Amino acid sequence: MNYFDEIKRTMEWAAKKQNVIFLGQAVGVPGTFMFNTLKDVPDTQRVELPVSESFQMQMSIGAAFSGYIPISVYPRLNFLMLAMGDLSNIVDKLPDLYPKKFPKIIIRSSVGPDSPVHPSHQHVGDFTEGFKKIFNHLEVVKLENPEDIFPTYEKALNPDNPKSYLLIEVGNYYSQK
Repeated sequence: MNYFDEIKRTMEWAAKKQNVIFLGQAVGVPGTFMFNTLKDVPDTQRVELPVSESFQMQMSIGAAFSGYIPISVYPRLNFLMLAMGDLSNIVDKLPDLYPKKFPKIIIRSSVGPDSPVHPSHQHVGDFTEGFKKIFNHLEVVKLENPEDIFPTYEKALNPDNPKSYLLIEVGNYYSQK
């Protein structure tokens, strides 16, 4: 199994779960390296959004409160930073705000690929360790190996697991592993 194929297989598996939707940039139309991992997910489960990172996170929160399990796709960690207020003050605090029942959100992001062409420094940041230090409840997992991808999503989407997740891919691994 290689990294790209395992992500694609896992996204198709996740799409079969009840109430899972995919929100974000280039989830419905080509535009980033992540698009091809979703191209076989039904169109009815993909919500293409404009480049408005904070709005996207707020929409993901609203979708979660409406009974969906959003997988909110941010192709690069650098731009997920623009939704940091919503992540740190709402998503991470949901267990404190709603201790009996809080909605689950999965954020899918990536350390952007720097090969075969380097896209510039604002596209390739790896803030994994910083995110781990910031959040109290949001589980941050960097997906380093193909064999870790499916079990991590399986755990994140398990209905008995109430946690929300930030799952970080490594764009270079799409062609290297």
